[in-house]
Amino acid sequence: MLLFRAFRQVEKIDRESVRQLGFRCATDFAVLEILFHQGSLTVSAIGERVLLTSGSVTTAVDRAEAEGWVRRESNEKDRRSVRVVLTEAGKKRIEEAYARHAFTLEGGFMGLSSDERKDLSKLLVKVARGGKETPAH
Repeated sequence: MLLFRAFRQVEKIDRESVRQLGFRCATDFAVLEILFHQGSLTVSAIGERVLLTSGSVTTAVDRAEAEGWVRRESNEKDRRSVRVVLTEAGKKRIEEAYARHAFTLEGGFMGLSSDERKDLSKLLVKVARGGKETPAH
């Protein structure tokens, strides 16, 4: 229950930040953010990475395309497949928004020391991996 309450608090900060940045919803931000960090992807690949249905992602991509932030390109290797690509305007939009958003999210953890944040990060990675240790570098 404690982890759920902590998640809800972080989610609240996240959603408010995304709204203040002028995005309609967190899905719109997530689509641009994943394309910014991973390059062009298919709608299904975006959905897998941001844990959304292809229908939700398609709607977000439609909105981003209408804003001029992304474009759809045919996949030369598989013409049935379409990749979503950030435009220059989209790249500029998400670069600025991501930096501000990351700063806002960091603010939600200012009550923790640097060591506590590192420990929390390691523990959350372990939880996300089903209890397995993080590989040593």
